[in-house]
Amino acid sequence: MKLTNEIVTDIAKETGFDLVGFTGADELSEETEKLQEWLNNKHQAGMAYMERNLEKRRDVRNILPDAKSVISLALNYYTDEKHSGLPENGKVSRYAWGTDYHYIIWEMLDTLIKKLKELDPEFEAVTYVDTGPVMDKVWASRAGLGWIGKHSNLITKEFGSWVFLSTVITNYEFRYSGLVTDHCGSCRRCIDACPTGAITKEYIVDANRCISYLTIENKGEIGQEEFEGKFKGWLFGCDICQEVCPWNIKFPKLSHEDKFYPENGNREINLNEVLLMESAEFKRRFMRSPISRAKLKGLKRNAEFLKRDF
Repeated sequence: MKLTNEIVTDIAKETGFDLVGFTGADELSEETEKLQEWLNNKHQAGMAYMERNLEKRRDVRNILPDAKSVISLALNYYTDEKHSGLPENGKVSRYAWGTDYHYIIWEMLDTLIKKLKELDPEFEAVTYVDTGPVMDKVWASRAGLGWIGKHSNLITKEFGSWVFLSTVITNYEFRYSGLVTDHCGSCRRCIDACPTGAITKEYIVDANRCISYLTIENKGEIGQEEFEGKFKGWLFGCDICQEVCPWNIKFPKLSHEDKFYPENGNREINLNEVLLMESAEFKRRFMRSPISRAKLKGLKRNAEFLKRDF
């Protein structure tokens, strides 16, 4: 059976994806130049992996030689739980309240690709969930899922920026989606709200100053003098730039995926509990949580830093 946009969209939504878009597997020349400028300015901080495989980020045919189209998929992860605001607890970014989204989306992608191959064995695909050398947000924007906001996250009209993205590179030709206009306008709430000044200008985030980077990817210490009093209680990640976005305030919808709802009390964690935590407990509690990415050493460092503020 010849695959069509409608067939792929129907199967993707039956599998659980909320948004589906299609675009051509064109070379991302302008976007790669902007990425190179970002790298030249050392905005990647300690994320050396961002410097590698630029040729694959530029041209997905270096990943799949027969690539003709890119299918972009989005999954809403918004839940309406709130942080308590208690200073003795460290806040966890909303995306990490439940099961690690990689496990969920990898399984969904396997199901999707299997069903499409059953309909047409000639269908070939390589898939990514922000773990490979592809620019997921760029492809999502090109595929008409939304636009990249001034905080550098993709914003959709349907769900705001509370979405996980995945990318399917395929040898198939599809009818391509239209672009969505940038609807940020003159708004700069995300820029003004960032307590560390990480959004240095519109659409540019300096990871060296980003609370999410500093509490998750960062392997070093957190500068006491530079950032004292500026973390606003964030223990793992940060949602400030998303929480103040009008699109997220006005149009959030609850996720249909139960596994994104808070598990094991991971919405926020008592700082003393973190400092007393041992390796076995950390592995047991966070084995399938994004929080495992910080490792116990990093989580304790974050807790110690927050404890200095009260």
